[in-house]
Amino acid sequence: MIEPIAAAAGRRTLAELMRLDGRVVAITGGAGHIGAAVAESVVELGAHVAVLDLPGRAAPAAALLHRAHGGEHLGVDVDLADVEHVGRAVQPVLDRFARLDVLIHCAALVGTSQLSGWSVPFAEQRLPAWQKALDVNVSSAFVLVQAALPALSSSGHGSVVFVGSIYGVVGPDWRLYDGTALGNPAAYAASKGALLQLMRWLATTLAPTVRVNAISPGGVWRQTPEPFHARYVDRTPMKRMATEEDLKGAVAYLASDLSAYVTGQNLMVDGGWTAW
Repeated sequence: MIEPIAAAAGRRTLAELMRLDGRVVAITGGAGHIGAAVAESVVELGAHVAVLDLPGRAAPAAALLHRAHGGEHLGVDVDLADVEHVGRAVQPVLDRFARLDVLIHCAALVGTSQLSGWSVPFAEQRLPAWQKALDVNVSSAFVLVQAALPALSSSGHGSVVFVGSIYGVVGPDWRLYDGTALGNPAAYAASKGALLQLMRWLATTLAPTVRVNAISPGGVWRQTPEPFHARYVDRTPMKRMATEEDLKGAVAYLASDLSAYVTGQNLMVDGGWTAW
């Protein structure tokens, strides 16, 4: 008869490892579609959330979290394109909560962003749009992590999570875009690729006190027009686009002690898109 293996004394359960009770999570773009799902995820696990977003968006998003889930949450106005001042967004979080345990960088200029010289054919893409994408998608992450580092290091559970993209890993399949108004700017791909390499650099540099990882979603369905939608689904092993809900488990894993021995990793949440 095989004897059962006794659980090690003091070993936490999965439910305990997952909890974020009392921890403070700052989320850039926390008022957006993905950002709101990310915020919802960590609040459900017991965290207090600081929503870092544009003026007029941050405070209402924090208030909505309180109404829906209770808890203490904060809206912090910040424009990530203003990289000289982005780091200042950390201090209001510390003033309110006296700690910061997790930083999730979710905000980004994306393919549908309205910007001159952005989501247009390559020959028409312009340097100001390229530069703004680098500022919002990459430089702001560098500045925020640097500003938050003392608090993250002293947390005992310091974790940074970047939201990348499949297009920071692979190139676009232009057959999906034929005959549509959708675009895929070079600066989006370049900035997401840079963000993922920044993640790896920070992971080896900030260890052992702060873990740094990323999730890279595939296309997220949001009234996606045809024929792009059908083509995307046909090319995806899971035969659908992602929803915001699909990202919640990945965020919970990387933000919590479920991944306490994981750093420098990019978790693809893409329905198998990059497995081909």
